[in-house]
Amino acid sequence: MSNSARGSKRVSTYLEEGGIEARVVTLDESTRTSQLAADALGCTVAEIAKSIVFRAGEHAVVVVISGDKRVDAKKVGALLGVKVSNADADAVKSLTGYVIGGVPPFPHDAAVKVILDSSLSRFEKVWAAAGTPNSVMNIAVAQLTAIAGDFTDVAQ
Repeated sequence: MSNSARGSKRVSTYLEEGGIEARVVTLDESTRTSQLAADALGCTVAEIAKSIVFRAGEHAVVVVISGDKRVDAKKVGALLGVKVSNADADAVKSLTGYVIGGVPPFPHDAAVKVILDSSLSRFEKVWAAAGTPNSVMNIAVAQLTAIAGDFTDVAQ
């Protein structure tokens, strides 16, 4: 099993063990960007829950935000009380265990902080990355908050 496929399996196992009503779907098309994911799924870009990874020292911060919004890194830093910077591809992989385009909202090691942006609250369900650049899950926003915590406003 490739490293990428292991990411998808990790998400599937987490969903199954947690009794979470969402399943991983692997597509032929890439879902690496919000637009590619929306095109492949036949939904709006806003319904894509994209994960943007920042570095906070030696730790990762994963911001899950609607695909039609941009993250304000200054708001993220102010929320956490530390300076954050965009994580490059190597940092994303080493800090989260997932590759860019496949970083899910969960599961993550305890050292990874996950922030849900309030832009997701507009929807009952969203599509989120599920461990690989071509795997996704359709999940209820209520499930996301139950797992990752309450919403915060970190959009520009």
